[in-house]
Amino acid sequence: MFKPTMKLLALSALLVSSFVSLAQTSDQVKTKLENQLGVSVEAIGESEVPGLLQVTSDRGLFYISEDGRYFMQARIFDMNNDMANVTENALARMRLKGVEKYADSVIQYKAKNEEHVITVFTDTTCGYCRKMHKEIDQLNALGITVNYLAFPRAGLQSPVYDEMVSVWCAKEPNDALTAAKQDQDIASAQCQNKVAEHFQFGQSVGVNGTPNIILEDGTLIPGYQPAGILAQALDKAG
Repeated sequence: MFKPTMKLLALSALLVSSFVSLAQTSDQVKTKLENQLGVSVEAIGESEVPGLLQVTSDRGLFYISEDGRYFMQARIFDMNNDMANVTENALARMRLKGVEKYADSVIQYKAKNEEHVITVFTDTTCGYCRKMHKEIDQLNALGITVNYLAFPRAGLQSPVYDEMVSVWCAKEPNDALTAAKQDQDIASAQCQNKVAEHFQFGQSVGVNGTPNIILEDGTLIPGYQPAGILAQALDKAG
């Protein structure tokens, strides 16, 4: 019968102690951040940099020292790994998790011969969002399915937020979105929707304007991209 050695028992005790210590530290840091900065902390964990904790919040990804004293909004690069952007890699993983989470609440324009899928944060009043939307048929013809998430730039207490709720709650959301981007009146509508959650998700992963495009690897492209150029970028990445 297997009998644990003293070294193994000591190691197990150390691991348990470290886990408890990290959990206690995380709780203390979470409380401090929420009380002092007013952010909603979703997760705290060890970062790739010794001595720094990685904080995922509704306002983005941050770092804080383990003692909770120093707070950093920064980009971390790994100089021993071809200057890999550690922060962007973490954000890319967050974006992909969010894309999966909100897959059932997008407004989708599906390509018949789908080769790529992009997720686009959009606003019905944004000029470049409208410009991109005019190219939906072209994007679909290039094999690109477009999934829209709502990002009312003026915030959740704005007329555009109300309009986007009406779009997402319309009987035919695709038609309503197209109409809204053409300055046509759409019927006011209410329903259980995730427009506010889309907006908060966008803020947490680095979106601060529209359109912003999440590629299949989690990369975020800010701003409008012509259909042809976007297709080339997707082919190159994929």
